[in-house]
Amino acid sequence: MAHLTTNPADKERFMCIYPAYINSKKTLAEGRRIAAEKAVENPSCAEIRDVLTAAGLNVLLENKMYPREWNRDVQFRGRVRIQLKLEDGSLCQDKFASRKDVMLYVAEMIPKLKSRTQKSGGAEAGSQQGEGGKKGKKKKK
Repeated sequence: MAHLTTNPADKERFMCIYPAYINSKKTLAEGRRIAAEKAVENPSCAEIRDVLTAAGLNVLLENKMYPREWNRDVQFRGRVRIQLKLEDGSLCQDKFASRKDVMLYVAEMIPKLKSRTQKSGGAEAGSQQGEGGKKGKKKKK
């Protein structure tokens, strides 16, 4: 246990977000953590990473599986770690004071991503099956 650290700038202390936390298709029991009407439909780790990197946060992508995720498909893999606090314990950015702030921000911004806005409406849920690339990135049609 000596390897555990209290330094908020260490990678182990970064906050974790699984896509299930902000997935509007999931129930609370399946791991959704924000209101369904604020959540996003099937977010990917890559989208979460893109949004938070654009916001200026220190972000890491990990190839981990959310424990409550029953579907072991590649597209459901992935976890995003975010640095919320600096070494001295102060916030990296004031607008992200809590994990909830981060989740709500991500859920609000993902629908505005180019990869989402350029897509023509229609059968989006069906078109994602069986297309998982490396590290849980999804190719969108």
